[in-house]
Amino acid sequence: MSSLAKRVLYEDNHLIIINKEVGELTQGDQSGDRTLVDNLKEYLKQKYNKPGNVYLGVIHRLDRPTSGIVIYAKTEKALSRMNALFSKAQQVKKTYWAVVDALPQCPEGVVVHHLVRNGQKNKSTAFASPKKGSKEGRLSYTVVAASQNYFLLEVELHTGRHHQIRAQLAAVGSHIKGDVKYGFKRANEDQGIHLHARMVSFLHPVQQKEITVIAPPPRDPVWDYFNSVAGSHTR
Repeated sequence: MSSLAKRVLYEDNHLIIINKEVGELTQGDQSGDRTLVDNLKEYLKQKYNKPGNVYLGVIHRLDRPTSGIVIYAKTEKALSRMNALFSKAQQVKKTYWAVVDALPQCPEGVVVHHLVRNGQKNKSTAFASPKKGSKEGRLSYTVVAASQNYFLLEVELHTGRHHQIRAQLAAVGSHIKGDVKYGFKRANEDQGIHLHARMVSFLHPVQQKEITVIAPPPRDPVWDYFNSVAGSHTR
């Protein structure tokens, strides 16, 4: 649990924000694998010496191969209020870093697609025009840095769709490193992808103060390089 404590980015009586590692589940799925919720409950139980069950509400999720910020609610009141915040995209600013193999056409811009989710394949496809069952996906991006082989994009989500960043970037020819499901040429050794929930900013649902949290990316040569040249960069 000591390693988990080091990944706590923010905590108060209502919320706990954690820097999720590649491969961790934010909540239970059909695999039955242990989740970040399970580990956090155990951490909180030990930290506060709680005799009974620990409440932890899931506000949102990150894909298993993705890293970065995940917010959990420690009370039912905080959960309901955070759910209300997340239902209005403009009230929660979420910024991601994505390492891609090719640049989009422009160094910055807004990308809009119509996303269709395939539940059987656990994949979404981005189309230029509306399709049956599609939902609009909107994001903005900026090119932040470049290495010899890759480019770092900073992405802000304006909607919250299934695999939205992965599908939309692939649709404009910018494949996320390691994301073979969406067209990158080979998997990363850890089976993760170079997509990181970098920053979140919102009005605290109980204390009514602005909260901004930044999560450092995982340690590997590619992330280390981009963090060194762009680590202080925020939009």
